[in-house]
Amino acid sequence: MAVAPPKPRDLPLNALRAFEAAARLGSFVAAAQELGVTPGAVTAHVKALEKTLGAGLFERSPRGVKLTRLGERVSPAFTSAFDALADASRILQAEAAPRQVHVATLPSLAQLWLSPRLPALRAAAPEISISITAMEEPPNLKRAPYDLCLFYGEDADGWLARDVIFPVCSPALAARLEGVENLADVPCLQDASWADDWGLWAAAHAPHVPLRAGPVFSLYSLALEEAINGAGVLIGHEALVTRQLAAGMLVAPFSGRVTLRRGLRLWSSRRPAPRSPAARVRDWLLASV
Repeated sequence: MAVAPPKPRDLPLNALRAFEAAARLGSFVAAAQELGVTPGAVTAHVKALEKTLGAGLFERSPRGVKLTRLGERVSPAFTSAFDALADASRILQAEAAPRQVHVATLPSLAQLWLSPRLPALRAAAPEISISITAMEEPPNLKRAPYDLCLFYGEDADGWLARDVIFPVCSPALAARLEGVENLADVPCLQDASWADDWGLWAAAHAPHVPLRAGPVFSLYSLALEEAINGAGVLIGHEALVTRQLAAGMLVAPFSGRVTLRRGLRLWSSRRPAPRSPAARVRDWLLASV
């Protein structure tokens, strides 16, 4: 009677995922952030995997972790495998729910650029459901379930517009500004995410003016609202202040502008199929600029 060889023990998928992320990112903490768990959970998964294998995958030290030779040999294969799994999962989700489009974008772009366009987009494609997730950094599309990304970036592929910056303020405050030298007398509002805005603009158009530092805001929309309220002058990003300028809520008191190397960029992990919901949303947004 033939005897079948013992079946190899399956390795836990969560532990393999924790190993792959930590190996690729070089950090248990970074892996935990990507996977949405605690660093302790990643550590526990990796330790359990090493115990099952009877071999070490990482060398630990006070300065962090480093892959062992075994870890270095096998980690590229696991990265490729999880990339393929994520791609297959996206295809499955798209086929199962073909009318849903998930967009990842900056909070400021979600509030000031994308949200005002949603009513017209829904009217043009009422059968498509659009969900938006605001985040500070672009996601890794190989592992995140987003169809489109909308962020500022230097890669010109998928640019909607260049990022052009210039000071903006309320009409009442603008009436008190006779020239750029008056920026020494009024608060220069700042956004924490774009802390270099004033420096970039002043270097080109007001190099000798001692700017008066104003409040710092964690959200650009809050800084913009305060500029509308007359609290100070803010560096406007053209794509984010167009509506307020057109409505007269804000004015550009000076003519000087700076065109940055980055642009407003819309992209996806893979080219959407023609006439697919993601492609239709992408094409509509491109045409709206």
